[in-house]
Amino acid sequence: MRLKRLKQAWWWARDYAYAGTWQLRSVFPGPSPSRFLEGSRRPVVVLPGVYETWKFMLPLVREVHAQGHPVHVVPALGRNRMPVPQGTSVVSDYLEREGLSDVVFVAHSKGGLIAKHLLVFSESARRVRSVVAISTPFGGSRYATYMLNKTLRSLAPANETMVLLARSVDANARILSIFPRFDPHIPEGSLLEGAQNVEVATPGHFRVLSDSQTRAEALSAAAAGGLPQ
Repeated sequence: MRLKRLKQAWWWARDYAYAGTWQLRSVFPGPSPSRFLEGSRRPVVVLPGVYETWKFMLPLVREVHAQGHPVHVVPALGRNRMPVPQGTSVVSDYLEREGLSDVVFVAHSKGGLIAKHLLVFSESARRVRSVVAISTPFGGSRYATYMLNKTLRSLAPANETMVLLARSVDANARILSIFPRFDPHIPEGSLLEGAQNVEVATPGHFRVLSDSQTRAEALSAAAAGGLPQ
């Protein structure tokens, strides 16, 4: 038991080191989102997690774009601190304004909640082909219950929006849920009934973004549009 805890503590430390590195990189000027808009294949819209900008997912953005997909970010999301329904409205407005269709969402953590909320409650769902959700707390995280921060507390399982999303199972068939074997932020896990679920070897809520299988699954879903049966 002690060895298991030590191993998990090591995974946790590496996860935060990865997150800290990319949060720091996000502060500095980087490539303009406009440079990723070219491409002849299916459009991909990237939705980062809470307190993350789109730059947090920059390695995946680059890889998807290199395969010929125009990659869109939603600047108005900022660091994704707004409530999920408000985030849905922001993303929906972007899809309508840009006239996007046949879209694949590639989302991390809370970004996946916004993607599912849009599928369930927004008319813009007609513009979306499928969702790749990475480390998304579809059932909430019990740790969020004890957070003083309102933004994080809204991800608790008993939150009204989280309850509504958990009950909305019809949209799950359009979702690919990718999650690590150990996620220190979501003890309940990201297994989603009725979705396609893929567990990858890399442990960590954030480091899962660097996993080669995560990237391969995201690229495959973007190319195929639909999810493998």
